[in-house]
Amino acid sequence: MSVFETLRNLGRSPRTVLVDSWNWKSALFSSIIRALIFLFANLAAGWRAATGAMFAEFVYRAISAGVYGAITQAFRETEPPWAAGIAVMVVVPLISHSIELTIHLLRGTPKIITSMIVSMCFTAISTLFNLYAMRRGVLVTGAGAGSVGADLRRVPGLIGSFLLAGPVALYAKLRPAADAVWRDGNERRVRKQYL
Repeated sequence: MSVFETLRNLGRSPRTVLVDSWNWKSALFSSIIRALIFLFANLAAGWRAATGAMFAEFVYRAISAGVYGAITQAFRETEPPWAAGIAVMVVVPLISHSIELTIHLLRGTPKIITSMIVSMCFTAISTLFNLYAMRRGVLVTGAGAGSVGADLRRVPGLIGSFLLAGPVALYAKLRPAADAVWRDGNERRVRKQYL
């Protein structure tokens, strides 16, 4: 399935994809982690401000992260993988951070710039990791999904392979060119020796 087919499916049946496929695992993990990000980013403004920002973020993410997880999960079978990665890196943060910024502006979160920068950086990494994990059957919900415990046991190995995925892909891409240069250089040397 292409990126455009996945986007078309999301547009044609948003209730099926976003409500029926609401990803409770994403909601659980995201709301806890994001709440802690806003707590620590706002500690300099005092405990009251920090806990207010933490609770606002927790409630927002507990509701919305399941939807964003469902969107990411919808792209798990999209080909090519790099196109799926770009799509979720545009769609999810655009929706997510627009709403997040509005919520924190309305409630007067004191360290909003710091909070949003950290949150956006986390989104960039976590969205790509979630897509990577979901393509391998982890952190998905619905038919064929594993338990949270089974997912958590697989996460450390997935983090390692996720971190290595970029360098390994780059090496695989550059290797044929390096091999060709090496072969060409050796063939010239051999010709010079024997001709």
